[in-house]
Amino acid sequence: MSLVGTALLIALCIPIIALLVDSPIGRGIGRRLEGRDGTADDGAAGELRRRLDLLEGDVELLQHTVEQLREENQFLQRLLEEGRSRSALPPDGA
Repeated sequence: MSLVGTALLIALCIPIIALLVDSPIGRGIGRRLEGRDGTADDGAAGELRRRLDLLEGDVELLQHTVEQLREENQFLQRLLEEGRSRSALPPDGA
């Protein structure tokens, strides 16, 4: 094989190897080689649990707010519909 052919082969293999190493499979192999099994530290797991609890609380608050807005919207819709059905002012001479 010539020098140009070897250089071309190496140039084509570099992106392929980079894709494999950066893929989830490559990262898993790297963790296994380092001796980690892929589980999070206790500190990181505790932080994630805390953040998850905060997010769940925020979601509950937002659900409650959306429900209140829905009820207010329905009330205003009913008022508008009732206002259209009856006249705004009583007739003259009443």
